[in-house]
Amino acid sequence: MSFGSGQIWMNGTFVDWANAKIHVGAHVVHYGSGVFEGARCYDTPEGPACFRLDTHIRRLYDSAKIYRMSYDMPQSDFETAVLDTIRHNGYRACYIRPLIYRGYEELGVNPFACPVEAAILTWEWGAYLGKDALEHGVDVQVSSWGRGAANRFPSLAKSTANYANSQLIKMEAMLNGYAEGIALDQAGNLSEGSGQNLFLVRDGALTTPPISTATLPGITRDVIMTLARDLGLPVREEVQPREALYIADEVFFTGTAAEVTPIRTVDKITIGSGSRGPITAAIQKRFFDIINGQLPDTRGWLTYVHADRKTAQTA
Repeated sequence: MSFGSGQIWMNGTFVDWANAKIHVGAHVVHYGSGVFEGARCYDTPEGPACFRLDTHIRRLYDSAKIYRMSYDMPQSDFETAVLDTIRHNGYRACYIRPLIYRGYEELGVNPFACPVEAAILTWEWGAYLGKDALEHGVDVQVSSWGRGAANRFPSLAKSTANYANSQLIKMEAMLNGYAEGIALDQAGNLSEGSGQNLFLVRDGALTTPPISTATLPGITRDVIMTLARDLGLPVREEVQPREALYIADEVFFTGTAAEVTPIRTVDKITIGSGSRGPITAAIQKRFFDIINGQLPDTRGWLTYVHADRKTAQTA
């Protein structure tokens, strides 16, 4: 199946993709009152497995809590619903989009009368920035659109409203002939891409902007920091100016969609040799070996969709 086919889980019921609808008066349509996640299920030798599903659903519930939008279902049951949706649609590998949002009751900025609802979408989705991007990298620009100032929008929440800003960054980049944009924070320091975290390599050390720069604390970001330390690399969360990009030895994006994507140019300035650097390649290989089941999952990052089948195979 592909995007636009299969069934979607909506508040505990499976609905055909074409019939998964909300009212035009739903609060989320008018005021952006929704939070979401992006996760992936990978095809491993032991069957389909979701990568850090528990952490993604915890962040979903954290985002909902920040927006006073709690969903009346335990997190563990929501995780089960995700697995049920993958099984129901017969996927071995897919992208996962859980969503909690305010539905239809009445209109107005005050959201409390509107019901809190949820949905889970799954579809096949390959490399987010193109099939060649993982090897050859992408060309990006520093965006004229910056991230929000502190105490204006909660950057810890993965909110649909925040992605209006991301759309502006993405559209500007694409219209200017780039694959992506990099946003600066309110002080003009590096923040993140339109939907990716950012890493720089210089003199063998890895740096990434801290969450104080309006950066989403990405789950893949956390994984990459862990794997880099496993490889013996120094890792720092560090505020850095825009020009640090231009003199870095390597730069790459991370995220559930982008995975680990090298950046070859920024603002038409070549980064390093202009090709995927050795540290990026080493981190990328370790990441894909774990998520594809080629290396042992020593940290319990994989949740197998058919856990009973895996248990039987390993018993």
